[in-house]
Amino acid sequence: MSNAYILVVDDEPDIRGLVQEILQDEGYRVDTAENGAKAREAMRHRRPDLVLLDIWMPDVDGISLLKEWSETAELPCPIIMMSGHGTVETAVEATRLGAYDFLEKPLSLAKLLLTVERALESDRLQQENKGLRSQAAQPQEPVGKSADMQRLREQIKRIAVHDTWVLITGEPGSGRETFARYLHGQSNRRDNPFVKVAVSAIAAENAARELFGSEEGGNIQYGIFEQARGGLLFLDEVADMGLDAQGQLLGAFENGSFVRVGGSEPVAIDARIIAASQHDLAERVRAGQFREELFFHLNVVPLQIPPLREHPEDISELLAYYVDHHVMHERLSYRHFDMGAQNYLRHYPWPGNIRELKNLVQRLMILGNGEEIGQQEVEKALMSAPPEQAQAGPAPGLAINLDQPLREAREEFERLYLEYQLNKHSGNVTKAAQEAGMERTHLYRKIRALGIEIKDRK
Repeated sequence: MSNAYILVVDDEPDIRGLVQEILQDEGYRVDTAENGAKAREAMRHRRPDLVLLDIWMPDVDGISLLKEWSETAELPCPIIMMSGHGTVETAVEATRLGAYDFLEKPLSLAKLLLTVERALESDRLQQENKGLRSQAAQPQEPVGKSADMQRLREQIKRIAVHDTWVLITGEPGSGRETFARYLHGQSNRRDNPFVKVAVSAIAAENAARELFGSEEGGNIQYGIFEQARGGLLFLDEVADMGLDAQGQLLGAFENGSFVRVGGSEPVAIDARIIAASQHDLAERVRAGQFREELFFHLNVVPLQIPPLREHPEDISELLAYYVDHHVMHERLSYRHFDMGAQNYLRHYPWPGNIRELKNLVQRLMILGNGEEIGQQEVEKALMSAPPEQAQAGPAPGLAINLDQPLREAREEFERLYLEYQLNKHSGNVTKAAQEAGMERTHLYRKIRALGIEIKDRK
C-alpha cells in the first residue's frame, strides 16, 4: 500500500515535516495537522488510511481525540500514537481505545516505517477478512469452458483495464457478483476494497446516511462510498432502490462528490461503480420506476450474464468445482457425480441457476451416502427440494454443522431462520420482522450482516 494516504498530527513543526518527508520518500501520500482542531478538519475532508497521532498537543490531547473517534463506531483506520513523555498507563489506555501501536520520541525512523507498513498490512487483511465469508462462496474466476464463459472472461479483461462503470444484468443466481469480483481482480484497483451493497437491505429513510455517512456532533461516520475509496463499489439489485434514494445517488454521480448527513463540505467520489440487476432497467425507466439519468450513468458498459440453461456444457465442471468447494470449506466427505447424473443435470432447466446447483451439491453431500452420486439420487433430491420461491409451511430440516464455534453456529442458524421467514412472507421484511419479533430496522441490519438477499424472494 505504498500509495496509502497518511495523516500526521503533531504540534512540533520539525517532527511533522521530518515524518512527512520520510513517508513521502517511501511513496505514501501525506497530510499534516498541527493540533486537534486541524486533525478533525482533515478527517472531515477525507478518511485517511492511517493516522500518526501525537499525545500532547496544546488544544486537545491525542488520547481524547482517539476516544472521540472510537465512541460512535470502530476506528476509521489504524492509529499509531506518538509521545516523548508517555507512561505505561497512557500506552495501556491508547491500546484499550483501539490504537494499533505506541511509538516513543525521539522516533526511530526504521521502527516508524516498519510500524506503518505493518499497520497498513494488518488493516488490509482485516478488510479482506470482513468479506471472506461472502468471497468463499464465490469462485475466484467464473467457472466454465463454454463459448459463452470464454467470451465473457475475455470481455471482462478488456473492460477491467479501463475505469469505466459497468451494468451487469442476469437472472438471480447466474453469477453476477462472481463476474463483478473477477472484474475487480483484473483491474488496477485490485489491491483496494471491493464493497458490496445489497441495495434492497438499505432502509429508505437511512439511504443517505448509509451511502454517504454522517457528520453530527463532531463525530464522523464514513459511509459506503468512503469505505470503497480507491476500490470498487458493487450496487447489487440497484432496481430495488426507491426513487428518492435514486435521486440522491444521481446527484452524487453528477457532481462527482457528496456531502455527509449533517456536513457541509463535499467529498469526492473515488470508487469504480458496478451495478447489477435481474431486471431490465430500460423497461423500468419506461415504466417510471427508475430515473433515466441514473440509468445512463450506470449503463456505460452493459454486461449480460446468461442463465445456466443456456450453457449446459459447463455443468460438469461446475459440479466438480462445488464438490471440491464443500470438501475444502465445510469439511464434507468427497462424493462425485456419475455420468448418468451429469447427463440428467445437463438437461435440467435450473430455475435457480448456479446458486441452485451449488445448493444441490451441498444437499447431496450432506444427506447422501457413498462416494458416487447417481441419477436416481439426483432426481429424488430435486423432487424433494423446496421451490426457488418457497411458500409458507413447516420449516425444512436444519442442517447445521455443530463442529464449529458457538458464534459461527449461531450465525448459521440465524441465517437459516431469517431466510425461512423471508421465503414464507415472499420477501416482505415488515411481515418477517413481526413474526420474528424484531424491529424492522434491526432486521434489515441483521439481513445485511448475514449476507442474505431479499430480492429473490419477492
